[in-house]
Amino acid sequence: MEYDKEKADEMVLALLWLTVFEQDYVTRAWKGHSWEHLDRLHEKGFISDPKNKNKSVVLTEEGEKRSEELFNQYFGIEKPD
Repeated sequence: MEYDKEKADEMVLALLWLTVFEQDYVTRAWKGHSWEHLDRLHEKGFISDPKNKNKSVVLTEEGEKRSEELFNQYFGIEKPD
């Protein structure tokens, strides 16, 4: 199946926000997503290398900010003025 990989990467990054937690002064997220997408997010500088024994990845400062922004963009509820 062909699809827009850039949009899919954005969605995966947004969904990582659902599993964010703090550990040892870094922001981590569970890595239960496609390796293909996680590898591309790593190449883009949003997360640490997903190929390790950990069940989670570290979000970079930029990755943490962008993950939250995308989550709010796709799933946030607008509050009436």
